[in-house]
Order: sequence, then structure tokens, then C-alpha cells
Amino acid sequence: MPGMSRAELVAMRFNEMINARDLDGLGALMTDDHTFVDAAGQAVVGRTACLAAWRGFFAGFPSYRNEFESVRSSGETVVITGRSHCAELTELAGPALWTAETEGDLVRVWQVYEDTRAARHRLGIGATAP
Repeated sequence: MPGMSRAELVAMRFNEMINARDLDGLGALMTDDHTFVDAAGQAVVGRTACLAAWRGFFAGFPSYRNEFESVRSSGETVVITGRSHCAELTELAGPALWTAETEGDLVRVWQVYEDTRAARHRLGIGATAP
């Protein structure tokens, strides 16, 4: 997409793989030491462990997908606002924030945040949260 940084494009592609439930595509975009951090602050470390976690997540929540509203970067860090959709568990649906720490054409850290004023402040997002 014209005007997007390389880091933003990597984050967008990573999310496309999540929405497609494409484990091979996700794995191809992860560093070996990839870390996933959920909204509760729980981390899964390593490509193999993260892919196993995604496999279980996709099996349990096949309708889950993310819709991005804004994507902006500073260097290798991408900050994203948007919404998650999930018919199986309503707690997974609603406003959300993400960050992607990229390394070249790969994602080193993918983190999900609840869309709160505190999280927006910490991430430097000016708009108000619900």
C-alpha cells in the first residue's frame, strides 16, 4: 500500500495471516524468538510455541478476526487501533490495540492490549477509548 512503511506493511501482512488462520504464513513472518503477549500480559515465546498457541486458538475460535482502523509506526514499532470480531466468545470481540515489533520483514513481538485510556496513553494514541 502506498505511503506505508515497511514495518506497517509487515504488521498488516501478519494480521492478514491471523484473519486467514494461516499457520504457515504466520510462521513465515515470525522471528525464531517471536513473542506473543495477550491482553492479560501473558507471553508465549518462540516460533514453535506461538504456532501451537495459534493452532489451539484458531480451533477454539474459528470466527476470530481483527479489523484495523489505524496503523502507524516509529522505526520498527507499529501501533495499531481497531476491533476484534469473534462469534464464539464475546469477550474477544470489541475495540482493541496492538503493537508489532518488527525486525526486517519479520515480527519479533506481537502484543494485544485492551483498548483503555491507560493503554492509549502508554502507546501515545491520542483518541479516547470506550
